[in-house]
Amino acid sequence: MEDRRQHNRRTTELRLEVFDLNTTQRLGRVVDLSPEGFMLFGDSPLQVDNVYECCLAPAEPIEGVREVTLGADCLWTRSAADGSHHWAGFHIIDLADEQAAALQALLRRL
Repeated sequence: MEDRRQHNRRTTELRLEVFDLNTTQRLGRVVDLSPEGFMLFGDSPLQVDNVYECCLAPAEPIEGVREVTLGADCLWTRSAADGSHHWAGFHIIDLADEQAAALQALLRRL
């Protein structure tokens, strides 16, 4: 698969949970993150080519940031080796200016 990223994604030890703002369903945990996108590890399969309105929520506030809300397009999904979890890659497509600053605060901690 061709990698077209402009920024390197950084893996994280931070606990960043992602929730769908429309359904309040937990989508998964962020495994890596960049200003352009993120990869999730979760319990349920997600739909490719679906736009999700997401909330990224750190377990503890980081530089005062309790959450980052954004729109993200699910580009791909794969089943994990254990057969009961799933990986998904997202491209961030909608991020308000104040949310971009909050995302940068999270990225500084990675």
